[in-house]
Amino acid sequence: MSARPTYTPALGLRVLTPFYDAAIAAFTRARTWRPHLVRQIAPQGGMRIVDIGCGTGTLTRALKRAAPGATVIGVDPDAQVLAKARLRAIAAGAEVTYVKGFFDDDFIAAHGPFAAVTISLVLHQVPLEGKAAILRSAFRSLAPSGRLHIADYGVQPGRLMRFAFRNTVQRIDGFEDTEHNARGVLPDLMHEAGFDNVKETALFPTPSGAITLFQAEKHITGELP
Repeated sequence: MSARPTYTPALGLRVLTPFYDAAIAAFTRARTWRPHLVRQIAPQGGMRIVDIGCGTGTLTRALKRAAPGATVIGVDPDAQVLAKARLRAIAAGAEVTYVKGFFDDDFIAAHGPFAAVTISLVLHQVPLEGKAAILRSAFRSLAPSGRLHIADYGVQPGRLMRFAFRNTVQRIDGFEDTEHNARGVLPDLMHEAGFDNVKETALFPTPSGAITLFQAEKHITGELP
């Protein structure tokens, strides 16, 4: 995900990892926004798609179901969640590749380029420079005309969503890293990474705050300086 040797475990603490899927379903309304994200990605046979910070692999399996002929790769530094992802993919008969590690230049060289990069509920818990680094790596990893798709906490509309975000996500993942998202930094970071046509495509109120879906495109063939 970034070049850092450390990462934030699922739900912020390793002891909470067994409850990750249930918590995501209950507190983020994932069954509402995730199908919308899959439709936005629009997977097709022959596409190479990578899910950064794939966790237990729910999105990767959904993408493979939508397009069995697509190559879907999930990357995550957490061996515990990847073990669950692999078992669930086998049980579902989904041929998904899972890689333990960070989304760095070595990973991109081994597995890219991609037609689509997706990042769900990862960037809010990463320091500001880490967010920027992941987005720069996403840009480098995409083929020309490739697209970036993000589902994460952004600007929180209204008092209720701000209250929910402060008292769930920020209590678990900390104030400093999450506050950048709440102040609307993601679109600017995407532009700075080189992306065009950056836009918010949907907003979903949840018990943990509003989750925004973003989309951006890579229109140039070269890498950033």
